Amino acid sequence: MLRLSAITPSGHAHLGNYLGAIRRWASEGGRDDLYFVSDLHAMTTAHNPAKLRSLAREQLAVLIAAGVPEETVFVQSDLARELGALTWVLECTASYGEAARMTQFKEKGVGRGGVRLSLLTYPVLMAADILLQGAAEVPVGEDQRQHVELARALARRFNGTYGEVFRVPEATLPPAAARVRDLTDPSRKMSKSTRDTAGTLFVLDEPEALRRKIRKAVTDSGEEVTYDPDGRPGVSNLLDILAGCTGSAPRDLAADYSSNGQLKEAVAEAVVATLAPVRERTNRLLNDPGELERIRKAGADRAAARGEHRLRSALRLIGAG
Repeated sequence: MLRLSAITPSGHAHLGNYLGAIRRWASEGGRDDLYFVSDLHAMTTAHNPAKLRSLAREQLAVLIAAGVPEETVFVQSDLARELGALTWVLECTASYGEAARMTQFKEKGVGRGGVRLSLLTYPVLMAADILLQGAAEVPVGEDQRQHVELARALARRFNGTYGEVFRVPEATLPPAAARVRDLTDPSRKMSKSTRDTAGTLFVLDEPEALRRKIRKAVTDSGEEVTYDPDGRPGVSNLLDILAGCTGSAPRDLAADYSSNGQLKEAVAEAVVATLAPVRERTNRLLNDPGELERIRKAGADRAAARGEHRLRSALRLIGAG
């Protein structure tokens, strides 16, 4: 059963991405699962083309370095022709109302000047991502479930109107991930796209940079180390990070430390130990452009071949092929 997941290169990959998704893809993914760098989705707002290209390359390297099998990964834009054609087919199947009802468009686009049309239409591109590969399951958070529902609706409508081509995918909730909050503001999640990077632990940060950020992390009044996400969010965030790195329960870990400083040192060492091998392997790949390009091209060829018959059938049935 093919499951499809993606990571958008809106910034550098961070510890939350690694603990919450990438590490799990590497250790728990099935042989039919697919993972891709969704760089086209990062174009719905203003962006720097050179930076986006660099981030896509970097995130591909991080996936491989983390142990995600290279035969399961690809970069979305390498299928731009296939996805562009299928997106148009699906846009000719969708209604404006369906796209305009998407929550993210209403939150980010309605009533604002200079909004790119792609912010309205990218859920149809996401449907093309899913349907081209024949994905049976798409693990997503609640904020993306609506987009998978659109893919389901478009697959059923196309199949019913023109002929059976697409598998109707299911949205599934991924396993509970480690909670990783911003070190300077535990009320918000750690983010790839934050402007203030002081609270974000990036996968490619040098060990001393990781230690420095953790030592400066916001904690709460008092030195007692207790796990209380509501009452003591700063200390609880550090315990959640330590738990994610060590596999222990955060409440159990709290009893091992008598001060915030002692906890921070333990967290720093655990994070450095967790990320060091991934950072080293990623840098080796980035410094070997030939090898990374080989992996990328092979992934693109496999992804294109998997979807070729669906695209060809869809074009023929809708009258374009």
